[in-house]
Amino acid sequence: MIQDRVAGAPISWGVCEVPGWGHRMEPARVLAEMRAAGLAATEFGPDGYLPRGPAERSALLDGHGLRPVGGFVPAVLHDPGHDPLPGVHAALDRFGVERSRTGLVLVLAAVHGGDGYDARPGLDASGWAALLANLDRIAAQAASRGVRATLHPHVGTMVERPDEIQRVLDGCGVQLCLDTGHLLIGGTDPGELAAAFPDRTGHVHLKDVDAALAGKVRTGGTTYTEAVRGGLYRPLGTGDVNVAGIVFSLENGGYDGWYVLEQDTALDGEPPPGSGPVNDVRASVAFLSGLLA
Repeated sequence: MIQDRVAGAPISWGVCEVPGWGHRMEPARVLAEMRAAGLAATEFGPDGYLPRGPAERSALLDGHGLRPVGGFVPAVLHDPGHDPLPGVHAALDRFGVERSRTGLVLVLAAVHGGDGYDARPGLDASGWAALLANLDRIAAQAASRGVRATLHPHVGTMVERPDEIQRVLDGCGVQLCLDTGHLLIGGTDPGELAAAFPDRTGHVHLKDVDAALAGKVRTGGTTYTEAVRGGLYRPLGTGDVNVAGIVFSLENGGYDGWYVLEQDTALDGEPPPGSGPVNDVRASVAFLSGLLA
């Protein structure tokens, strides 16, 4: 059942890899709230948030009734003088071999090498050649270890805008992490991409978005971080993304992977018990459950 493929991510509870992003809630509370909200699984979150050892991490997730999904791995892929494979292999070592209904997923972001997602350089021909070649190399290495590699088009990374996504689709064989929020912010219609390329979709991050704020990020009127704090992401069904159409397109196109409910959040402090980000997650789960019914 598709409900068994609905997962969460620690970023929905404010747990982010960006230095200075905000308050980090502890794993025990986050995992307990995930399960109580009806999620079946979780991504790992930033390196070191959950136990690094696969056995210890599996025990923790098992104790909360959650399966592992895999995780987000930022990597510099465009520098001809830098080999990203050692770092990716180290991340895959931390993935281990874990119980996952659909297999573990490596969610790559082609970062520029600095902190955060509020600025990025451009890419020249040699940079594009390195990026595309590295994506194919990493996908092959991940597959040899039983992991599905995907590229996450992401605000403030080297692959963000429609022409850049198309260049990846045309220039290499890696599958995409279809993040409905980041695609919209970057100028891509996520519904059109889902309908056109279900076979290239290897993972899904479901976000709903305030399109007006997304437009300000796209045009430089505000930073991504400021927009997140200003309410960029909404519970599913309350923003401007056609979540229903995207899910139906993917399911009709044969997609069999995870739907990760991921609404980036930044917190100033620990929410009181029973409140905080979990309320938005519950609303998103309820919307998706109604849609699937």
